[in-house]
Amino acid sequence: MSIQQKVKELAGKYRDYMIQTRRYLHQHPEVSYKEFETTKFIKSELDKLGIPYESPLETGCVGIFEGGITSDKVVALRADIDALAMTEEGEAKQEFLSKNAGAAHCCGHDAHTANLLGVAHILTELKEHVEGKVLLLFQPGEEKLPGGGRLMCESGFLNKQGVQSIYGLHTSPSHDPGTIASKKGSMMAAPDEIEIEIFGVGGHAARPHEAVDPIVLAAQFVSTAQSIISRSIDPTDSAVITIGRIEGGTAHNIIPESVKLWGTVRTFTKKNAELIERRLHAILKGITEAAGGTYKLDYNYGYPAVLNSVKETDAVFNNMISLFGSDSVIEMTAPVMAGEDFAFYQEHFPGAFFFVGSGSKASDSQYVWHHPKYNVDDRFFDVAAPLVASLVVNDSQ
Repeated sequence: MSIQQKVKELAGKYRDYMIQTRRYLHQHPEVSYKEFETTKFIKSELDKLGIPYESPLETGCVGIFEGGITSDKVVALRADIDALAMTEEGEAKQEFLSKNAGAAHCCGHDAHTANLLGVAHILTELKEHVEGKVLLLFQPGEEKLPGGGRLMCESGFLNKQGVQSIYGLHTSPSHDPGTIASKKGSMMAAPDEIEIEIFGVGGHAARPHEAVDPIVLAAQFVSTAQSIISRSIDPTDSAVITIGRIEGGTAHNIIPESVKLWGTVRTFTKKNAELIERRLHAILKGITEAAGGTYKLDYNYGYPAVLNSVKETDAVFNNMISLFGSDSVIEMTAPVMAGEDFAFYQEHFPGAFFFVGSGSKASDSQYVWHHPKYNVDDRFFDVAAPLVASLVVNDSQ
């Protein structure tokens, strides 16, 4: 039996374990940097396997698996463990809905964590086929700045361990179970946050000439800001500016003194992000000064763009093809504008990030990330577990 067949067989053996683990985690979600009970659970599962671990951060941990083939090779496998601050819905998952008010795994991190624990079981049974050291990285705080990935890198732990490459995955409701999707180079955008306040002069709604209406200025800004994408960014580049929240005013007949806006900027280069920040300032300055108002802009740089290295991406594609055939691989032709703090690791180590199909009508799991009805088709584990395990095993023994 080939090593690939053994990996698939063991993934089947631990399928129910991963499904039940995911459902337990789904019922007990914890938001970013508060994953204390989740961390205890992960550590207890690693203890059962005799896998030692370290805790570079307050929550999360890194399992240290020593393979049976002596080598200085060190590969990291990453799963994020935090949940979103939201309330979930969905009849398809009634039996394992969140029991923690205001927290929900509506992004798939429960599946990522359960999958990596399943991989730990597979590697334990195939230790003689594992070369060097494998770090099982259970990372906190992916959903919230500054990002658990950044904090993990800043801790210096991975550098001290001598990591040579790193892999990460994400559930994908946009792809069918049994498939993966990824691409070399730019795969996901850098998600920055903007917070703006426009100051005017309050007054009576019937006497606008005696006021400086910040609502009108905000409307002008929202519309004009889109010209940055169409007229300041190279048409061959991708970028997005979205204002997601506006707050101002107290009554129908009062012109308020100020309006607040919150939004996001998505780019693939620091150059474009800095250009957008400059242009936002220029537009706000022009609009407010012309009307006699002022403004404040906080531009908060977030995660870098996800940039997949060639060698590691090829390893993902080749192992997937070997396991499930060429039709199971989708090589993306364009990146997605969502962000991921896995990008912080790629600033230090070559690595690959990929999507694993998890969406289907049969399991009511076709809802987009962060939707209150978000769910994961159990067939996700049929691909994710053997693929991740195959990245660190070989046929040399």
